[in-house]
Amino acid sequence: MRPAAATASSALSRGGRQLLRNRGAHPAVATASVFVAPPNVASYSAIPCAPSPTVAPAAFIVPSPSPMSTPSTRGRPFHSASALGKELPPDAYTGIEIRASVEAKGKELEGTNIERALEALANADAVCFDVDSTVIMEEGIDVLADYLGKGKEVAAWTRKAMEGDTKFEDALAARLDIIRPSRASIENCLRDHPLRLSPNVDVLIEKLNEKGTDVYLVSGGFRLMIEPLAMELCVSKTNIVANTILFDDDGNYSGFCSNEPTSRDMGKPAALRALKEEHGYDTMVMVGDGATDLQAVPPADAFVGFGGVAVRDAVREKACWFVTDFEDVVEVVDKFGMAKLLPGS
Repeated sequence: MRPAAATASSALSRGGRQLLRNRGAHPAVATASVFVAPPNVASYSAIPCAPSPTVAPAAFIVPSPSPMSTPSTRGRPFHSASALGKELPPDAYTGIEIRASVEAKGKELEGTNIERALEALANADAVCFDVDSTVIMEEGIDVLADYLGKGKEVAAWTRKAMEGDTKFEDALAARLDIIRPSRASIENCLRDHPLRLSPNVDVLIEKLNEKGTDVYLVSGGFRLMIEPLAMELCVSKTNIVANTILFDDDGNYSGFCSNEPTSRDMGKPAALRALKEEHGYDTMVMVGDGATDLQAVPPADAFVGFGGVAVRDAVREKACWFVTDFEDVVEVVDKFGMAKLLPGS
């Protein structure tokens, strides 16, 4: 049984994680039943979301290893079937193994490269979540627009932005110009209409924190509306990438900061690339519902499309793994996720 992450793993220093990755070590050792990829399965393409080969899960169920077995004797060449095309810790589960375990329970999975998404989630150094219609069950700007009596006008622009029918920066500018929110109106809106978390997203983020995986909220929404959510989810404010609304001295709307990466089209891949380079992340996952989230692969290694609030056709067709409930993702992270522990922990 894999050891649980230490209580302090959520506060693990990134330097310690990088040192551990550089050493190629990991304290977790599998002793439960495992799944072994057949020797004739070729390595997967490193191209994110490339279609996966079909493999019959029952073909690689094997008995538990003996007490004297080591991770390197799990019955396959060293990660020859890695869906990420990377060298993983010897005891890490590959996407093929995870998929076999999940589907053995009768669950049907949907996506263009499910194995890649599963393997990336289990081994991720960082997971980035969109906020609107992903972490929360609404589009924050639409909630604000409704509160200010501009709902229909703004919702039309939101649909265009989420479907990828217009440049994001154009949709953002148009919507803000319609509602022109003051600081007080935003605060009053959040007080009167608190944003609702999507079912099980809080559990998922808690599990990621327990594993020592860094969690980011990367959104085309507004920092002022996202910060209370981050506090509720135990995500640091420094791990928010979002748009900043500008106010004058009296708190009236005076524009938005165009330097924020998420204020423009292709901003999310730029934001994730910067995070990956700054922190030396080996494996990163993007989770979201919209076209701007889909753009984040690469640099993200996999994209999990979420349709629990709204199903976008482009996202459903192109996501590595498409889910409508975070419960399935919780199971993968909890059962197969690699805990990031400091050397000597």
